[in-house]
Amino acid sequence: MARIVLVEDDAEVRGMLGEYLASVGHAVTALADGKTLRALREPAEVYLLDVNLPGEDGLGLARWLRESCDPAIVMLTAAGDVVDRIVGLEIGADDYIVKPVAMPELGARIEAVLRRRGAERLPEGTLAFGRYRFDLAAFGLTDETGARIALQPMETDLVAAFATNPGRVLSRDDLLRLAPPRDGETYDRAIDHRITRLRRKLEDDPAHPQLIRTVRGGGYLFPG
Repeated sequence: MARIVLVEDDAEVRGMLGEYLASVGHAVTALADGKTLRALREPAEVYLLDVNLPGEDGLGLARWLRESCDPAIVMLTAAGDVVDRIVGLEIGADDYIVKPVAMPELGARIEAVLRRRGAERLPEGTLAFGRYRFDLAAFGLTDETGARIALQPMETDLVAAFATNPGRVLSRDDLLRLAPPRDGETYDRAIDHRITRLRRKLEDDPAHPQLIRTVRGGGYLFPG
C-alpha cells in the first residue's frame, strides 16, 4: 500500500485514524504538529494534514510540502470552511475531507488519490493493473521491475479487458465478448477456468484474490 504521514493534534482522532489506516495495510507515521513533521527525514507518499493545528497550520504545511517535494496531500478539517477548502485546493491538495469521516470512506478517498497520481506518472499507452503495467501497444504485461510476465494469449486478452475497464463488473458474457476464446470453447464456465489460471500467476494469494475479484451473481471485477 502506501507510506502515510498523519498530522492531527487531537490524540483520540489521531489514534483512531492511524489505527484504521494501518489495519488496511498502510505504513502510518502519526504526528501531533507541524514542527515534528518538518523534522521528519523519511518521505512519504501521502500526507494527511489537519487544517487546524497548533503552531503552523495544515495549509502552511501543505504549501511547504508542495514546494519541497511532490507527495499526495489530503487535508482534514472539522469546520468544512469553504475558504479553507478553496485555499487548500489552490495550494495543490489532492483531496479535502471534512471530519468526522467514516473510516471506509477515508480509505477509499486515499486509494483514489493514489490511483490518480499513479496514473499521472505512467507512460502514455500504459495502464496500471495492480502492481503490474499493461502496455497497450505491445499488448503485454510487465511487473514493477519491467520484466515481462509470461501469459498465454487468452490470458493476455483477459488482462486487457480488465485493465481497460477498471471498477466495472464484467459478466462472463462481457468477458467472452471482450476476450473471445481462441480454442473454440465458448461456454461461459471456460472463463472461470481462465480466471483461475490467471490468478495463480498474478495474485499474491490466489485463494483470496485482490486483483481480479469475484462479484457473486455478477461476474468479475478489477477494482482499479
